[in-house]
Amino acid sequence: MGILAGKTAIITGASSGIGCETAKLFASEGASVVLVARRSEQLHSLVDGIVAAGGKAVALVGDVKDEYLAKRGVELAIEHFGGLDIAFNNAGTLGATGDLAAMRAEDWRDTIDTNLSSAFFGAKYQVPAMLKRGKASLIFTSSFVGYTIGMPGMLAYSASKAGLVGLARTLAVEYGGRGLRVNALMPGGTDTEMGHAAAASPEALAFVENLHVMKRLAQPLEIAKAVLFLASDASSFVTGATLFADGGVSMSKT
Repeated sequence: MGILAGKTAIITGASSGIGCETAKLFASEGASVVLVARRSEQLHSLVDGIVAAGGKAVALVGDVKDEYLAKRGVELAIEHFGGLDIAFNNAGTLGATGDLAAMRAEDWRDTIDTNLSSAFFGAKYQVPAMLKRGKASLIFTSSFVGYTIGMPGMLAYSASKAGLVGLARTLAVEYGGRGLRVNALMPGGTDTEMGHAAAASPEALAFVENLHVMKRLAQPLEIAKAVLFLASDASSFVTGATLFADGGVSMSKT
C-alpha cells in the first residue's frame, strides 16, 4: 500500500519531464492517475507502462489552453476512478524570450495562457470535485524565476509563473477551511527539455548550473518527490506555501 493508495490525481504536462516522473511516482504509490498532455504517442506510452506495472491510468490528449480540456479531465477522474483528490497543474512553456520592445502580443498571450490561464481553468473544475472528498491537494508548478530572481529576456515566463503564486495563495485562503490545501512548487533548473531550452549552449548550461548552490540541475524525479510530499498527508498542515526544490538557487549569490 503506497502513501497515495485510494487517491485519484490529475497531472498536466504528463508526457515528459517533471510531469512524467510524477505520474510514475504517484502510480507507484497507489494513486489512480488521469494524465494530460499534447503529445499523444508519449502520453499513451506512459499510460501503457503504468498499467503494465499494475497501476491505474488514463490519458487525455489536448492543449491545456482549452478550457474544455480541464473540464474533461475532471469528468474522466470521476468516470474512471470515482472522484478527485489531487491535481498537479504542471503544464507549461518557456515561451518566447527576448527584449520587451520585440515581444509580440500573440507570444505574450500564448505564454500567459499556457502557464497561468490553464491553471485557472484546471482549478475552476478541479476544486468543486476535490471539495467533495473532504480533504484534497491542489499543486501548481511555479518557478523561482520571477519570484526570487529576474532573468533577462524571460518577461512572459516570469509574469506567468509569479501569477501562479498569487493564484495558489488566494485559493488556499478561500478553501482551506473546507479541507483543500493549495501550494505552489518552485523547482530549480531541471534536466528536462524545457530546462535545456533555457540553457541551449554548453556555456549557458554551465552558467545555470553554477547559479545553484549544489552546482547542478535537478533530475525530474527529485522534483517529483517534492510534488509527492505536497500531494500526500505528509504535508497535511502545509497550504498557501511556496515550496522550494531549487538546489539553493534562490539564495545563491556566488
